[in-house]
Amino acid sequence: MALKATIFKASLQVSDMDRNYYGEHSLTLARHPSETDERMMMRLLAFALNAHERLEFGKGLSDTDEPDLWQKDLTGSIVHWIEVGLPEEKRLIRASGRADRVTVYAYGRGADLWWMSSAERLARAKNLTVWRVPDDMSDSLGRLAERSMRLQCTVQERHIWIGSSAATVEVEMTMYRAE
Repeated sequence: MALKATIFKASLQVSDMDRNYYGEHSLTLARHPSETDERMMMRLLAFALNAHERLEFGKGLSDTDEPDLWQKDLTGSIVHWIEVGLPEEKRLIRASGRADRVTVYAYGRGADLWWMSSAERLARAKNLTVWRVPDDMSDSLGRLAERSMRLQCTVQERHIWIGSSAATVEVEMTMYRAE
């Protein structure tokens, strides 16, 4: 018998002063049995940083044809394809042909090595932006995970704070590459 996804509920309040975006989102996150709390919370961070009324979670680990998150327009065209972790170069090249924008939030011990080995081949993806989230920060985000969460995310001058009533994590990302 296959293991089922664990369902998490999040109430996410976003105040993104850099994009002039303010909103509250009621989210349901299905954590795949092989997914860690850290990866799930990285998906939630990616949602907060790109929050939009049409942004939604893809099937992620369950479906290789869908990203972790994506935003589509009214015609079904992909406006923004978002991945977390260390996706395969081939997947990102294909995504850059299908979407107007592609963003990766890389994290984990192998992120720097992944980028050094992938950067040259990904140079042809002109619409690709890659961010690096430090290991200690992604790990701290993972510790915020609860089955029912109330989180606030504030973004101001590229500084990010995400937290609950119990703890707050400051996230300082490094840009590997801008589109």
